[in-house]
Amino acid sequence: MTESYTPPKVWTWDSESGGKFASINRPIAGPTHDKELARGEHPFQLYSLATPNGVKVTVMFEELLEAGHKGAEYDAYLINIGEGDQFSSGFVDVNPNSKIPALMDLSGDKEVRVFESGAILLHLAEKFEAFLGPKENRAEMISWLFWQMGSAPYLGGGFGHFYAYAPEKWQYPIDRFAMETKRQLDVLDRQLADGTYISGEEYTVADIAIWSWYGQLVLGRLYEAAEFLDVASYKNVVRWAEAIDARPAVKRGRMVNRAWGELNEQLRERHAAEDFDARTQDKLEPEAAE
Repeated sequence: MTESYTPPKVWTWDSESGGKFASINRPIAGPTHDKELARGEHPFQLYSLATPNGVKVTVMFEELLEAGHKGAEYDAYLINIGEGDQFSSGFVDVNPNSKIPALMDLSGDKEVRVFESGAILLHLAEKFEAFLGPKENRAEMISWLFWQMGSAPYLGGGFGHFYAYAPEKWQYPIDRFAMETKRQLDVLDRQLADGTYISGEEYTVADIAIWSWYGQLVLGRLYEAAEFLDVASYKNVVRWAEAIDARPAVKRGRMVNRAWGELNEQLRERHAAEDFDARTQDKLEPEAAE
């Protein structure tokens, strides 16, 4: 048993509280330094990192291009959240919440900023009228998209933080969030028992959003927790996750803005389709090639 904690009357920030992201987390908003964001030549400018929330958007762009929507060409710039890139003045101008991903849509007469991964998915889906599913089933699809947005914080900030990133392991929060994560997996498993995809027989932005978190979880890519959570027991989720993982656009989308892991799975910046074939070790930052 750990010593019981009595909350103070007024909470104050302890910047030395520890944890993997302690150096960048803070209780205030706004920029910490001045730096403009780079811009490329394409209609969409994406500033992101290949975390699950970032993967949602790069998969969406690659799916749009795979489907023939040439107007969906994009430039993707790496935002290193470990170095605090998300607190630059340029990034905060695009996303005042200082979270990846952030998007500038330059395709119209007026520049439009879009932030929050679910909002970006819907913005692109509506703009290109793609991956929305049948109109008569739209409410169901959107319900599952919003389910993901509300549920993932329990998986990432809850389970993932206390299981993988907290400076010490405490049984209570790990048990609490493992229970909730398994409940969510059961929700998905029951839903997928009756259909090929999340909201029916068509692949939609709801699948892209949910797969980026829960699909990658059951495929063993998040928190090294697949065995701990017994993900193999959610057979419908595993079937669905493997099918989506095999899509060429998903394979490409997973690579964009990725700055860790195997070199052949990294594409730190993306400016053209040819970039996927032109990846070489000398294009990576020195520390990544060591």
